[in-house]
Amino acid sequence: MSASVNEKASAPGRPGSGAGSGDILERIAARTRLRVAAAKEKAPLSEMKAAALARGREGAFAFEEALKAPGVGFICECKKASPSKGVIAEHFPYLDIAREYEAAGAACISVLTEPEWFLGSTEYLREIAEAVRIPVLRKDFTVDEYMIYEAKALGASAVLLICSLLDEDTLREWITLCDGLGLSALVEAHDETEVKAAARAGARIIGVNNRNLRDFTVDVHNAGRLKKLAPEGVVFVAESGIKSAEDVRELERDGVDAVLIGETLMRASDKKAMLKELSGKGASD
Repeated sequence: MSASVNEKASAPGRPGSGAGSGDILERIAARTRLRVAAAKEKAPLSEMKAAALARGREGAFAFEEALKAPGVGFICECKKASPSKGVIAEHFPYLDIAREYEAAGAACISVLTEPEWFLGSTEYLREIAEAVRIPVLRKDFTVDEYMIYEAKALGASAVLLICSLLDEDTLREWITLCDGLGLSALVEAHDETEVKAAARAGARIIGVNNRNLRDFTVDVHNAGRLKKLAPEGVVFVAESGIKSAEDVRELERDGVDAVLIGETLMRASDKKAMLKELSGKGASD
């Protein structure tokens, strides 16, 4: 299997420009392949592997262990922008945001590192991983094994593998690679076929995205419907479109182990109060 998934590159975009302009996911993935190629010019794969291995296995699989705690775990996202909504947070004190999430009881933090559509940065990931004690997910469009080694070298505890971008053999291969590094792999699916593929590939964490990454439409009930397809013992995460405590309660009734929430928290002036509200504890508790 090739170290990357090769697709023809397409024109760049900008936050808010993707909706309605063809297959957004493939456009982002194509630009990500170019980004990885440029990164390899600065630090070749052998160098990135060495940096990842130098981290050792301290804290191995901390991400999935954190999500196995009783109750619904919250993966709180540091996200400046998105293709569908444009810039979400003009003011983006990402370290303060991450620390606020940790203080509010987040199980884990998700950090966007995609720079064009989400205005993310690998530096955000590195600095946040150093600043907090809870596990950090590298949220990006993983199209090359290089990005997995890079995530480990930057201090991440987990990476995102998207079924819509990767065939089943690649998923299986990269989950094994993550295992060897002590990283958790959050394998993201959107429909029944992808959930089944994630399970066959050996995913221990399956995230169902309520947002269709090909057109960015959202169905908040998607994850709940697909939960029944996840094998026993798999950590199940609902992603995107979760805006209220009632949404969280409904997902909990469906058996979801964790929720990944980005925009709702990023738009809240008091993120600690919003997280309490979403968890059903109330802002004044």
